[in-house]
Amino acid sequence: MLLDNGWKNWNIERDRIESVAEHIYGTCILAIAIDSEYKIEADLEKVVFMLVIHELEEIYIGDLTPFDKISIEEKRKIGKEAVEKVLEGMLKQEEYINLTEEFNAGITNEAKFAKLCDKLECDIQCKIYCEEDCLNIKNPKNQLHIQKESIERLIKQGADSISDLFIENDRHIFKGKEIEEIANYVKENNILKLKK
Repeated sequence: MLLDNGWKNWNIERDRIESVAEHIYGTCILAIAIDSEYKIEADLEKVVFMLVIHELEEIYIGDLTPFDKISIEEKRKIGKEAVEKVLEGMLKQEEYINLTEEFNAGITNEAKFAKLCDKLECDIQCKIYCEEDCLNIKNPKNQLHIQKESIERLIKQGADSISDLFIENDRHIFKGKEIEEIANYVKENNILKLKK
């Protein structure tokens, strides 16, 4: 299963895109690194476990995005049914379902931190794709997305790449947290040059 709906919606021009497993690994490494560098008030072991299992629903329902025109309530309902199906017969089924529900509710410190890592990893991956010129806001196929009011607003505020759109769209959840500093760094720097 590929984490691809969002990238396909933005008409990515790349033979291979990040898999769900790569995304999960990236979120876990981010959580570990951020916990190392900042004082995070969350149980890191629980956060990592949450990050590992929260994508189980995608085995059956795929990577649903806002472009799929499905409500949050409906996505949670079918997501929970998918997780129950994946975990059917496991002795710790209820415990794992509760963890995915905790992640989705986003109320506990662990769930909030896990969600931030999940969003940030996606934003970093988007930045890399933009730097590789695989995602281009000027691609004529993306004009339908750009005409959406929320996206037009972000562009008027200075977003000039799909990566900027992703980061600015998530800005409200990063605001005032250590992750906002990291998101700003990602936005302002060339990630691929940092790897060399």
